[in-house]
Amino acid sequence: MARILISTSIRLGFDEAGSGDAVPILFLHGVGSDKSVWAPQLAHFGAQRRALAFDYPGYGESDPATAGTTRDDYAAAILAAMDALGIDRAHVCGLSLGGVIAIAMYAAAPARCVSLILADSFAVHPDGAAIYERSIAASADMRALAEGRVDALLAQPADASVRSEVIETMAKIDPAAFRIGAEAVWLADQRDRAAAIRVPTLIICGTEDHVTPPALSRELAHLIPGAQYEPIEGAGHLSNLERPVEFNAVAKTFVEGVEART
Repeated sequence: MARILISTSIRLGFDEAGSGDAVPILFLHGVGSDKSVWAPQLAHFGAQRRALAFDYPGYGESDPATAGTTRDDYAAAILAAMDALGIDRAHVCGLSLGGVIAIAMYAAAPARCVSLILADSFAVHPDGAAIYERSIAASADMRALAEGRVDALLAQPADASVRSEVIETMAKIDPAAFRIGAEAVWLADQRDRAAAIRVPTLIICGTEDHVTPPALSRELAHLIPGAQYEPIEGAGHLSNLERPVEFNAVAKTFVEGVEART
């Protein structure tokens, strides 16, 4: 675990594994999580390349976010971290809010994204405003929110250790940071941005995801020219954590295919 200075006053937390000359891969977490959710992916991809997972401003080991921070500010923070870490271009993999931020990163700096992997995410959520209102109402007590929400996030019956990890990670999030993140994800409408993507894109979704259902991922795949859609059988909203072997295999095949064509 480490932190990197991205401006005169803000540091971002990140975890890193691996090294070498292959194109790095970056991992971006969801609104109720932090960089630790990507541990299975860092271990897997770190065997062949630099693999990094970031905390957003206000999350994990990062410095607090300022009021009014947006999804575009999150994207700018990750791009600044790439600068600070000497990463010119990368594969960008984001889950839920992370997928929203990955699309925003591409909109801001398309040349820096070799490919996109958008997991359990969307361009616009038809129930986003209602989910946002419920999230804000429940955010004063993050442990209670986590305990009340975990079974909707995970396919059932959920692995007990994964369930516990999700609760403990969400319970530690600062309520103010969570509210900023909730606005960034649930009120997003990036349909125009998605339609403008022109890099290889993989769309992943758990077949048991009831938070961002597969229909939203299929819609996203239709918006992005040439996007590939891959379901993860038996996974819920946190497909990378619930089915890491399957998630890693699909993502690895995609990344290696992109690199073989370039």
